[in-house]
Amino acid sequence: MNAPPPDQPWPVIDWADPWYRPWRALGEPACSQVAQGQPVWQSLAAGSPCPVRFVPQAALPEGVAYERFIFETRQVPTRDGLHDFFNGLSWQAFPQTKSQLNALQAAEIARKGVGAARGPVRDAITVFDENGALLHAPPALWEALLARQWQHLFVTLRPLWREARLLVFGHALLEKLVAPRKDMTAHVWRADAPIGFDPAADRSTGHALDLPAADAWLARACSAEALAAKPFTPLPLLGLPGWWSANEDPEFYSDARVFRPIPRGGPANLADGRPGPQPGG
Repeated sequence: MNAPPPDQPWPVIDWADPWYRPWRALGEPACSQVAQGQPVWQSLAAGSPCPVRFVPQAALPEGVAYERFIFETRQVPTRDGLHDFFNGLSWQAFPQTKSQLNALQAAEIARKGVGAARGPVRDAITVFDENGALLHAPPALWEALLARQWQHLFVTLRPLWREARLLVFGHALLEKLVAPRKDMTAHVWRADAPIGFDPAADRSTGHALDLPAADAWLARACSAEALAAKPFTPLPLLGLPGWWSANEDPEFYSDARVFRPIPRGGPANLADGRPGPQPGG
């Protein structure tokens, strides 16, 4: 499989953007190789070691489920494009979590087969794997988020966001953030334990996130039971203080098309975001 032709140049990624900073060490070298014409799977294969090998998409036999193929062969069929590029980076940054999610997918396929309906566990895995994020934040921020009290969350409690950290996990969301839009929304999972802050790092830059620690926590949290409960809640990413200059104006959060209230008749607490009891916890 070849890299994008000259008339379709590899998109420019600004690794200084806050959502990409934790991924920069892994992503920037591989991105540079792809931009020079190397296939995505080869660029990923030359990167950080992980429990799978990246192979061309053609390695996936016709009629074989993608998740099952990965589980049985430890190979990830990879197309040229940002979607599979960020999926590969996710395997490198979150090897324990991606292995756990893949094992759960394979178990569900073995139990139920591949049908029109994925079932609650596979549905939740897909949502989080594509569009998820981890958020470690003080309780007051969580209470406002779950109640979708956007002005309170982002304006009144704005100084409290200095104590919060958000890590984008979903590879489809990382792909879309190359061209950010106001309505881009993550499904966030509450990280009850600090996700590996490095006290020597500048907490304002995003580099304080320790990916191995985040991976270990999330892999333990990803049980079939926890995922089936869909412990996620929506969060418009560009509302985060420091992530988008336009949100310095409080009116930014008055756009009900993006910052939506809880549906009428819906529960006040849509998702608590807390996993169940953890192994060894």
